[in-house]
Amino acid sequence: MIALLRSRVGLALSLVLSAALLSASVPSATAVDGLGDPVFPTLGNTGYRALAYDLSFEYRADTRTVDATAVITARLSRTLPSLSLDSLGLNVRTVRVDGRPARFTAHDEKLTVTPARPLHRGGTARLTFEYSADPRAALPHTGWVPTPDGFAVAGQPASAHTVFPCNDRPSDKARFTIAVTAPDALLGVANGELAQTERLDDGRTTRRYVSREPMATELVQVSVGDYAVRERPGPHGLPLRDVVPTARVAELAPALDLTADQLRWAEQHLGSFPFESYGILPANTDDPAAFAFTGLETQTLTLYKPGFLRQAEPAIGSHMMHELVHSWFGDSVSPATWADLWLNEGHADYYGLLYRYERGWPDAWGHTTLVDRMRMLYGLGDQWRHDAGPVASPTADNLFDSQRYTGGALVLFALREKVGAATFDRIERTFLREHRYGTATTRDYVRTASEVSGQDLSGFLDDWLYGRRTPPMPGHPDWTVAPVSDAPAAGARAAVPGAAEGSGTI
Repeated sequence: MIALLRSRVGLALSLVLSAALLSASVPSATAVDGLGDPVFPTLGNTGYRALAYDLSFEYRADTRTVDATAVITARLSRTLPSLSLDSLGLNVRTVRVDGRPARFTAHDEKLTVTPARPLHRGGTARLTFEYSADPRAALPHTGWVPTPDGFAVAGQPASAHTVFPCNDRPSDKARFTIAVTAPDALLGVANGELAQTERLDDGRTTRRYVSREPMATELVQVSVGDYAVRERPGPHGLPLRDVVPTARVAELAPALDLTADQLRWAEQHLGSFPFESYGILPANTDDPAAFAFTGLETQTLTLYKPGFLRQAEPAIGSHMMHELVHSWFGDSVSPATWADLWLNEGHADYYGLLYRYERGWPDAWGHTTLVDRMRMLYGLGDQWRHDAGPVASPTADNLFDSQRYTGGALVLFALREKVGAATFDRIERTFLREHRYGTATTRDYVRTASEVSGQDLSGFLDDWLYGRRTPPMPGHPDWTVAPVSDAPAAGARAAVPGAAEGSGTI
């Protein structure tokens, strides 16, 4: 589809009309109870918004369990005789609402709280939960990462509520304060800045961390272990804080020392780093079953498998850039729904690959330019859409399929070829500025692209994001798409040798 240049009045009218067409192609959020995330329809709760979480975790080394308190401040959007939170696997002992005991019941993955009196629309409520948890518990899914001497947290996408009761949806971002108590031989860490350290009389220490900017529940990081903290200044004085297994500081230092230059590159493309600090947490475990991914963008403190970071820079640099870019796309600007995941992962892969080729590192297939890699991916476009659906139409089963990652990067490449590199860069920075510290939908990105470029791009991007066939690539009429095969092995996860589910920055 060829987008036409329009006057601002004509453009505004076309955007209204095209938004209606685009919304018809977007998976609808129409659950009866008003939740209705297109991917996880039962996740999240209605009737209130979380304003702040004050979490306290106490690790008991003798039992390897956690005693915890969660204090949630919520604003009511309607009068509620009771309210629900997401919760799974937590042994809740007591609940109080505004200091008064409240009744509670657990069912499915919900915790329903009934206060002594109804909570009124427009007011705020302070909910306090005292509970315990076992990071090693067998659950249908879990956000706990057990380690030999403690734990870490990996809540994405829908498991933060196995760590603390919450309104576990990415659109309900809130302020977080996290206190971690651990034996003096261990270190408790969390997102944000260390605000207070209190040494207790019984050989334990409590450290309290404050996150300056709001955070989605799935981005929370809490960890206890035998860690050392490496602090140093980054670009323009940005504090860098790595939390490293004490026995592996020297071994992992070469990888961690790459961060400062990576930040400089990322800021050249995306603007100033959006948070108070950045660092890497290699979890203190080499258990291959500890978690399935290589890295996870928990806010200000990216979780990694330590073994991955032992490799030379060309093998890890592009993926480290992928995780760093999530500070902008995913953490600062979070997806409004999980159907918008491609905004996170497509951008992270796009810039991760761009960084790779600018550094002169051939990828796993021998490509040395972004154009060559995109041409290869373009040929797989129809097969990926057949196997994993359109880029912006995931399901719970294929949410983290490569289609959301390099498939999303291919959409961004097509947009850049359509509007030109300079306009594409303005679209990116405008989108990040307009939604900084908030959430955004796919429609928000389409709207920004259209407004910045001065042309209605909704039809063009609708075809790329929701179409069942791969559209023509602007500027490359010779690019062709391979025929679709029904053989399962030809899907997005196996169409390219060595291609795994998730990031394609290798």
